[in-house]
Amino acid sequence: MYQALYRKYRPVDFETVVGQDAIVKTLKNSIVNNNFTHAYMFYGPRGTGKTSVSKIFARNINCLDNKDGMACGKCEACKFSFSKECVDIIEIDAASNNGVDEIRELRNKISLVPNMLKYKVYIIDEVHMLSVGAFNALLKTLEEPPEHAIFILATTDPQKVPETVVSRCQCFSFKRISKEKIRELLEQVCKKEKISIEKEVLDNIATLSDGGLRDALGMLDKLTSYTTDKITMQDFIEVNDIVSETEIEELLNAIFSSDIPEVLKMIDTFDKNGKNLSQIITQVLHFARNCIVEYYLDNDQSKWSIDNLQEFTNLLNEKIVDIRKSANSKIFIEMFILKFINDYLSIDNKRKTTNVVKKEKNIEIKENNSDKTVIDDSVEKSEMTEKKTKKKTKKQVDSEDKKITNIAEIMKVRINNVLAKADKELKELEIKKFEELNNYTFDQDIGYLACNLLDATIQVVSENIVLLSYEYSAAVEQNLQILDKLMNVYNKILKNKKKLVLVSDDEWKKIRDQYVIDLKNKHKYEELPEPDPIYEESEEDAIIMNDAVDMFGDIVEFE
Repeated sequence: MYQALYRKYRPVDFETVVGQDAIVKTLKNSIVNNNFTHAYMFYGPRGTGKTSVSKIFARNINCLDNKDGMACGKCEACKFSFSKECVDIIEIDAASNNGVDEIRELRNKISLVPNMLKYKVYIIDEVHMLSVGAFNALLKTLEEPPEHAIFILATTDPQKVPETVVSRCQCFSFKRISKEKIRELLEQVCKKEKISIEKEVLDNIATLSDGGLRDALGMLDKLTSYTTDKITMQDFIEVNDIVSETEIEELLNAIFSSDIPEVLKMIDTFDKNGKNLSQIITQVLHFARNCIVEYYLDNDQSKWSIDNLQEFTNLLNEKIVDIRKSANSKIFIEMFILKFINDYLSIDNKRKTTNVVKKEKNIEIKENNSDKTVIDDSVEKSEMTEKKTKKKTKKQVDSEDKKITNIAEIMKVRINNVLAKADKELKELEIKKFEELNNYTFDQDIGYLACNLLDATIQVVSENIVLLSYEYSAAVEQNLQILDKLMNVYNKILKNKKKLVLVSDDEWKKIRDQYVIDLKNKHKYEELPEPDPIYEESEEDAIIMNDAVDMFGDIVEFE
C-alpha cells in the first residue's frame, strides 16, 4: 500500500527533526541530565513537528541505553516503544475526546504502572479543544501526577489553554520552518523518490506551505499524483487553485490605480474558476513583500508607489488570518480592498491631483506673457489675497489648515494624561453621546468628519481627553492631519470641551498592556504639561504671502 510522503519522511529521532534545533537540544540535555519534568506543552503552527517530537521524546526517555539523549533503538524498551502494541505511550486526540468523561477515565487509568516501559507518556494532541470541564478534570492530575506519568500537551492555539494548565507545564514554542530548510528537504525527497520537478515549483511550495513541512510534503505528494511527467509551474498553479505572477501584477495594478470595477471583476473571475482566494491573497502578500525588499536591497524600481505598497502589505498582513478563517473569504477580500482604496488611496490621489493642478497653474502663469493675462492675473491675485486676509487671521489658518510638526509629542503627553485621570463612568457617558454623530453623517459641510470619527472606538475617557483607536494606522495618520477640525466638530456636536488622542488598535493594545504592567508595579501616572503645537508653514500660505508682497510691497502686514 502506498504511503504518503509526509508519513514516509516523518522524523523518527532527534537527528531527523528539521528546523527546531533549540528545542531538540534542550530536550536532549534534559534526558542526559535526567531532569525532565512531568508536564510539557508544545505549541506552534501546524506541520512544524510538535507530535513527532513528542513521540521521539517519549521513546528517548524510556530507552535503557540512551547516548547523548538519543535512543539506542536496540534495547527491549526501544523495540517495544516502536511497536504498534505499545500501550505505555498513549496518544489522545482532544478534538474527538474532549469531554469530562474521557479525562476522568484517563485519571482512573493513570495510577496503573507502565506495562513494559519506565514511564507512561500521555500525548494529548490539539489540547485546546478540551472542554472547560475536561480542563478542570485534567488540572488535578497535572498538579499531582504519579512518578511514572509524563504529559505532553500539543496545540496550535495556546491562547485557548487555561493559564492554570499552562503554568504547570514546561512550554516550548515551535517556530515555522524556514523556506530554505523546506526546499532543502524537498530536494532530498525528490532525489530519493526520483521525482522530476522544476526548481521554481520547489520555491513556490516552500513559500505556500507557510513554514509547515507537512503541508509542503503534502503538496509535493499531490503533484506526483497529478502528473507522471516533469512537474512544471503550470501544474503547480492548476493543482493548488492559485494564479500566475502576471495575474497578481494585474490585480495590484487595478488596486493601486483605484480601478474598483476591474478589482471586483478579477476577484469574481478567480472565484468562478474555482481558485482558492485565501491562497491567492497569500500569493499577493508574498509578491508585494518581495517587491518591497527588492526596492530597498537591490534598488529595483517599483511599478507602484512604494509607500502605498508598504501600507497595503502591512494592512494585508494584519488581516491574513481573518481572511483564512472567514466564512466567506470572497466578500471579506472585496471589502478589505475597497476599504483600502477608499481610506488610503483616494486621499493620496486627491493630494496628488491638487499638487498637479497647482504646478500647472504656476507653469501657465509663467509661460503666458500677454499684458491682458498679467493684468487679469494680478487682479485675481489681489482679490484672492484680500479675501484670504479678511477671512482668516494667521492663527486661524494655523489651527485649521496647517500640519502640526510635533503631533507625536502631543499625542504622547495626552495618552499619559488621559490614563492618569481615566474614568469608567465618564467613558460610558461618552459612548452614549458618541452615537449623536450618526445624525451628521450626511451633512454637506461636516459629514466626512463625522464619518471619520465614527470609524473609531472610544477606549479611554477623562474629564478633558478622549482616546480613540482606529483599525488601520493609515486612518490615524490621515486624521491627525485634520485633528483640529475633528476636535471642533466632536466638541460642537457632543457639547464637549475635550482634546482627542488618535491611535491605531495595535498601538492601543501596547498602551493598555504597559498600563496594566505599570499598575502592577505600583507606578502612578501624573499629569504632564502639554506642549504648544508647532505648525508647519504650508505651500499655499507661502504663495499667498509672497503674492501679497509682490503686489503691494512693504505696506502689507501679516498678523
